[in-house]
Formats: sequence, C-alpha cells, structure tokens
Amino acid sequence: MASFPPRVNEKEIVRSRTIGELLAPAAPFDKKCGGENWTVAFAPDGSYFAWSQGYRIVKLVPWSQCLKNFLLHGSKNITNSSCLKLARQNSNGQKNKPPEHIIDCGDIVWSLAFGSSVPEKQSRCVNIEWHRFRFGQDQLLLATGLNNGRIKIWDVYTGKLLLNLVDHIEVVRDLTFAPDGSLILVSASRDKTLRVWDLKDDGNMMKILRGHQNWVYSCAFSPDSSMLCSVGASKAVFLWNMDKYTMIRRLEGHHHDVVACGFSPDGALLATASYDTRVCVWDPYTGDILMEFGHLFPPPTPIFAGGANDRWVRAVSFSHDGLHVASLADDKMVRFWRIDEDCPVNVAPLSNGLCCAFSTDGSVLAAGTHDGSVYFWATPRQVPSLQHLCRMSIRRVMSTQEVQKLPVPSKVLEFLSYRI
Repeated sequence: MASFPPRVNEKEIVRSRTIGELLAPAAPFDKKCGGENWTVAFAPDGSYFAWSQGYRIVKLVPWSQCLKNFLLHGSKNITNSSCLKLARQNSNGQKNKPPEHIIDCGDIVWSLAFGSSVPEKQSRCVNIEWHRFRFGQDQLLLATGLNNGRIKIWDVYTGKLLLNLVDHIEVVRDLTFAPDGSLILVSASRDKTLRVWDLKDDGNMMKILRGHQNWVYSCAFSPDSSMLCSVGASKAVFLWNMDKYTMIRRLEGHHHDVVACGFSPDGALLATASYDTRVCVWDPYTGDILMEFGHLFPPPTPIFAGGANDRWVRAVSFSHDGLHVASLADDKMVRFWRIDEDCPVNVAPLSNGLCCAFSTDGSVLAAGTHDGSVYFWATPRQVPSLQHLCRMSIRRVMSTQEVQKLPVPSKVLEFLSYRI
C-alpha cells in the first residue's frame, strides 16, 4: 500500500516550510492540559488564534504577535511562553484588548468557534424587548464545546464568561457561527443532534436539527449562512436549509464515518473528510462528487474501507483563495491539494494530528495534535487567475442551477460549475 499513486514521485512533491510551533506543557497532576488538541481556530478578523491544550485549558493569543515571533526566529521551534512574552511586550496602548488569555473551561474541551457581531443583524426571536447582553460591532466571542454537553461563551477581549448554554446531553463535538454576523451558533453533538442558538437572544436555543442516526462529528456554514453541512458516523453527510431549518439532501458516497467538512469561500464546493481514506469535493447544489483526493493506493474497496485505520483522514480545510484544500491523515502527513488536481502539490510531516485550519488570510495552516501542541506551515501561494476570480464572484451569488441557465457557451458553464 502506498500514500501516492504509482505515477507520482513523492520526492518531487514540494515540502511545505515550517513556520513555528506552540508547544503544550507536560500534563500536570490535575489534568488541566496536556491532552488531545481536538480543535484550533482563527478569529474572523485575524486578531486571535485559539486552541485547546487538552483537557480543560483553552489558550487565546494575538495572532499577529505570534506570527511576528515565528518570523523573527525563522523556522525554529517556538514555545508558547516565548510567543506570549513577545505579545505582552507589544501590547502597550491596546485598550480592552489584553494580549492573551488562559481559559479554564471546567471540563474537557472538544470544540471552539469564534463569532463576531454585526449590529444590523437582529435576533431572530421576536417580541422580546429586553436582553441581558447587547453585542456591539467590535464584539468578539469564543464558544467552547465541552465533554459534559455544555457550551460556554467567552468575551475574547476580557476573558470573561458570558453565557453557559445547557441543552446537549453528550459531548459537543463541533461548533460553527453563521458568517453573517448574526451570532447564530450551531453545535454538533454525540447525542445525535444539531442545535441552533441565538446569542443575540441571550443564548436562546432556537431549533433542534434531527436526522443523524449516530454521533455528529462536524458542522459548517456556507459563506452566505443559508446552508449548513453536518457529518458524522454511518457515512452521513447532511445539508440543511438554515432559513427554514429543514433538510435539503443527504449526500451519498463515503464508505465510513465522515469526520470533517468545510465549504469553499464562494460556497460552490463542499469538502468532506472520512475514515474511508478519502476527501470528497462535492457540488452541494446537485450532490455530485466533483473530485476525490485519495490517501491510500490502491484505494480500499467499499467493503474494506474501514480497515485502513493507519490512513484515516482526520481533518479537512478549504483555503481562502478557493484553489487549495488541506487534509490531515493518520499516515503522519499533511497534504495540500489543488481543487483541479488529484495529487498533492505540497506535503508536510505531522505525527498524531487531529485538526487543522487555515489562517484568515490563508497564508498559514495550523494543525493540532494528540499532545495538545500546534504546528504551523506556510501554505501554497499563487496569484489566482482572472477567470477564477470571476468564477468565485459569480458563484458567491448564484447556485449551480442558476449558473446552468446562463446563455453562455457550454465550456464556460462547465468552468463556472467547477466541472473543468
């Protein structure tokens, strides 16, 4: 069994440059940190980076200062303490925005998500004139999903606990905020449900989405907040209409648990990662698989798709240029793919990886590991073609069905639909 097709020479694939590391301390006796890092997240405005150091501890650090420290030290290993020390030195004059926070969530942390508010996006709850919290335009929140089913909402700038959401009865495995600034939060849980919360209504639980027959592992909003993808055990990939809170369709194609998902920046593509050793890139409007990124060759047949547990894909993330996808697998490798090529363009070594995310500007990939640490790599960079930029602009506002009705040549339709 191989990690690449026979026609590919692994030695010729570009190695991604290491940017730096944030290392977790050794596990103390009280087990506050030093365990699995199941989640990493960048703030929407690029101001903060957060990760779970295992067990109860979440760390919030100013991303610009960490990046500056990484660059100052070249590709050397950068410890968390040195990063935070530099951040403090450069924090003079910042009002109401402390350089870093160490948050004890009180239970094992499984998921993180940043959310920012837009004033014109009002609460969906009607006939309520009084709210405990009024979120301004400069508000930045961090949601933490815990082992006991609770979700805690923190003020990023003060580190204070704002809300404690109690409704799930099992592990909150993933969290995602609507990108439109409405502070609508969706949680995915091992209790087989997704729950929709309105933080502008003091965390009111608005809706329960049912359909998964087993654990729900991950969820992601489309860029326009109209659609939600959720994935879980039993090969399940669901798409939901977030205006009506109804299921749009169920996508069939994976042969094992689907553990991660994410939309492209224009919403025209959906990437899902599975224990069947594949990443699938879908058209969410038609349910078609447009591309498969394999991590085992020859690929396992469907009946044996669960047997290659040394090649399980753990995480997937779409780059902000809309051209690249990153995947993280149990074969101790991070792969960067172009959406129009079936072989990686860059690779990087990583043992015991669990999660990954692109920085807000797409220049860095962060990945968390079993020991609570985070590793960072430079991502493949290229100037997008004018055609691709035009395609993204069109696809941000048009579905596949709408595109197919355009009076343009068939080759243009294929390009706009990501078929070529």
